[in-house]
Amino acid sequence: MGIRGLMSFVEDYSNEFFTDLKLRDTKIIIDGYSLFHRLCFNSNLELRYGGDYDSFANVVQKFFESLFACHICPYVVLDGGCDISDKKLTTLKDRAREKIHAAHSLSVGGGGNVCPLLIREVFIQVLIRLKVCFVQSFSEADRDIMTLANHWNCPVLSSDSDFCIFDLKGGFCPLNSFQWGNLNTVKNTQDYYIPAKCFSLDAFCHYFSNMNKALLPLFAVLCGNDHVNLPTIETFLSKARLSLSSKGRRYHRVLGLLNWLSHFNDPAEALDNVLKYLPKKGREDVKELLYCSMEEYQPSQVKLQDFFQYGTYVCPDALNLGLPEWVLVALAKGQLPPFISDALVLQRTFLHTQVENMQRPNAHRIAQPIRQIIYGLLLNASYPQNISQNTVPSQSLIFKEVERISTNIKTSVVYAKQLLKDHSDSRKLTELPLARRQILLLEALKVNHVVLESIPALLKLPIAVTCYWLQSTEAKAKLHHLQALLLGMLMEPLHAIINCSGEEDPQEGGAKTLCEELQRVKAPTRPSARLDLDTAHVFCQWQCCLQMGFYLNQLLSTPLPEPDLTQLYSGTLVHRLCQQLLASTSAESLLNMCPKAKQLYENLFNATRQYAPAELFLPKPQSNSKKRRQKKKAASQSKNKVETTSDTRHWYDRSNRFGVLMVESLEEHTETPET
Repeated sequence: MGIRGLMSFVEDYSNEFFTDLKLRDTKIIIDGYSLFHRLCFNSNLELRYGGDYDSFANVVQKFFESLFACHICPYVVLDGGCDISDKKLTTLKDRAREKIHAAHSLSVGGGGNVCPLLIREVFIQVLIRLKVCFVQSFSEADRDIMTLANHWNCPVLSSDSDFCIFDLKGGFCPLNSFQWGNLNTVKNTQDYYIPAKCFSLDAFCHYFSNMNKALLPLFAVLCGNDHVNLPTIETFLSKARLSLSSKGRRYHRVLGLLNWLSHFNDPAEALDNVLKYLPKKGREDVKELLYCSMEEYQPSQVKLQDFFQYGTYVCPDALNLGLPEWVLVALAKGQLPPFISDALVLQRTFLHTQVENMQRPNAHRIAQPIRQIIYGLLLNASYPQNISQNTVPSQSLIFKEVERISTNIKTSVVYAKQLLKDHSDSRKLTELPLARRQILLLEALKVNHVVLESIPALLKLPIAVTCYWLQSTEAKAKLHHLQALLLGMLMEPLHAIINCSGEEDPQEGGAKTLCEELQRVKAPTRPSARLDLDTAHVFCQWQCCLQMGFYLNQLLSTPLPEPDLTQLYSGTLVHRLCQQLLASTSAESLLNMCPKAKQLYENLFNATRQYAPAELFLPKPQSNSKKRRQKKKAASQSKNKVETTSDTRHWYDRSNRFGVLMVESLEEHTETPET
């Protein structure tokens, strides 16, 4: 997350602090968190509808293809869970509030940047597909990245200003000047390079009177990084005579601190002078805290190069916690998310805000029962041997969730759901037979395994999650929401039909036509309409269910195959399908062009229908005003009876058992032109 204001400051001195690079034929260490955020926010992706994961996956693929073309070998390092000391908790809560405000702005038509809920999982799936080497740190990755880059003497690619403080042998390349979309050719060759800029720590220190590099960690702490935000620091800044600047408070702080620190020989001397400005009482405590925070800029004990060579690495912090070996391995490989690590180590999780209806309870509430089961499975990892299920302290059953409430955050208490003894010890989860793990997963999702028998492997988990979603009293799903979701799920099977069929195969032609039609729906020519908040909230709830179903499946060592998230859900597509289904299009009219897709849709619909409330299929009662409008139109409608009957056949084919449901769904919305 870095030091606020530092990145823009050094960019203002680009000619002094940066050198031009023609990057090719090298290893490069990539800060995964920075990369997927930048690709998400700087690629003109639609962020209001909960994630166009297919479009995002294409951007990620193009990024790495550019690196491959220049013979750049990327190693991606992802952040893990929160620091076990919790020293960044205040900062994390501040960031959570900022995301809520950005999501609210997007929900009412304003601007803002909020990552879709499953963007990290999609990013990892693309890395796996492209065979890009990656590792997940146990907690924040910055120090691990620095240590690995110095071991290999190669540059770091990131947006985090902390890398302006680290002494990197191969340099730091900021993402915003990394022109991966602008490949250049090496003169007189057919080789490519990527134009980039590299931050020079030597030039930076030389500019400030040859300042000692060892002073920079103290600068970062005093300037206000993610670890320290003490009122006493503000006392020092207000009393010390820092150089003035006319460019704003943050710029003033950065420039003033650097000029002030440049007068000292080493951190000890500078810190003694800082303490002089503070009240005598408490100086030693402040000194200890500052020294501890400066340690965050020292090399890590973790050697990630071991992971890339041997498939595992040693993390002293993780070892000291006594976590099961299979958990540590799965975390390192990105097979378990930071959510699991936070729940396991801190018994506290952050529930990330989406672009939803801020007037309603947050969308994550719907998936709380799944999270309680996850917490229950993790619970006994902290009491592995000498404490039985019946003697686990009741206090340990408590987990805290930092969630949105209105446009602020709240820390809620939930209780882990204690399971049967052979399920409760997370050390033994991987030893359970596959069938037993499947049963446990489907019980958590309240779905009978028989329902999934006709469902393709990659859609079993999404359909099970959809069944769970439909059963929840939190959800306010309508028939057109379900139809839109299921139609969106056809994209991956359609691509499979196209790729596997021969050129003369009629199935391929129908699949191509349907695929093109869905793409046309996704990309209308007219400007995008105002966000339907109720629809957005319904789909946010579904994504929350999918996220927790996905995590529980991972925790149980994937008893169901992981779905291809890059093709499973496109927010823009399902939102636009909702509009089409309410206006003039039926699911049948779309699917008639591809019989194979139509049959699959019917199988999906049949499976989910069993768990949907009966009212989902009932026509909405007409209002009095609607009845009056219909009476006024009665005469003209009777004159065109033949034409109307003909139109009805388009919506309702007697041979199709779903037709009546679609007719009713459309009839209830005939008089809603604003939709």
